[in-house]
Order: sequence, then structure tokens, then C-alpha cells
Amino acid sequence: MKDEAKNRIRVISWILFVIYIGLLIYFLFLSEEYGRTSFDQRMYRYNLTPFQEIKRFWIYRHRVGFWVSFLNLAGNVIGFLPFGFFLPILSRRLRNGVLVTMSGFGLSLLVESIQLIFKVGCFDVDDLILNTLGVLFGYLSFWICNGIRRMIYEKKI
Repeated sequence: MKDEAKNRIRVISWILFVIYIGLLIYFLFLSEEYGRTSFDQRMYRYNLTPFQEIKRFWIYRHRVGFWVSFLNLAGNVIGFLPFGFFLPILSRRLRNGVLVTMSGFGLSLLVESIQLIFKVGCFDVDDLILNTLGVLFGYLSFWICNGIRRMIYEKKI
């Protein structure tokens, strides 16, 4: 692949990554559609038991509704997919899957901690698990796409 094309991909990736981070901040901290209450009604909420909320949403999926369960379970995974996909594109040093996954876990821990401190959500260990899984799936998507790209361009040379 030509250097010009690589640079173009990197610039577009940076733009998309910045947009993604902006959307992530909006949906996690500012959006009123996801259970946000007025500041005077906010209280500290947290779950430190792994898989408790995941199991609860799965067991009661028929009672709470498909969309609520989907948004809680798959939404946490899907929301962090781009992080795992874009990070290795943006930095050659972050092409290691373990490093990308640990970076995603760190970001998720930061998000959950901010939600707890500012009472804009619930600190949930299950969200850490699902978000980190999303980063891992995002990295695996990058790895597959990068392998396909290498196969295509090696055949042309």
C-alpha cells in the first residue's frame, strides 16, 4: 500500500476516532435518555459482583423488554468496539492485542469511576467486563481486516 494511502487512512481514522470519543462522552455522561436524573436526585450506585447485572438482564429480558436488555448488554460491547478497532490504526505501538485490550479496560474503568464520582450513572463491574469484551472484539475485527488487506496487497506485488 502506498504511503499516501496509508496517511489518508490514518487521517480519516483520527477524525472518526475523535467523533467516536465525542459520542461516547455524550452518551455516557450527558444524554438524558439513558436514566439520567436531575443532580439533586442523584445518588451513589454501584455493583461490584461480577455477572450480577448481566445475569439479571438475561433472566428478566422478557419482563424488561428486548430493547432494554439489548441496550444494556450488547450496547456496552458495541460502544467500545471502535476503540479496539481504531487504536491499532492510529499507533503502530498499539498493534498488540493485549495492550489494546488493557487500554480499553483502563478507559472503561475511567468511565465507570467518573460515573460513580459525579453520580451520572452506576459503577458496574459488569460494564467493565462488557466494555473490555467490546474492545477485544474491535481489535479482532482490526486483526482480521489487516490480515485480509495484507493478503490482497501481497498478491499484487
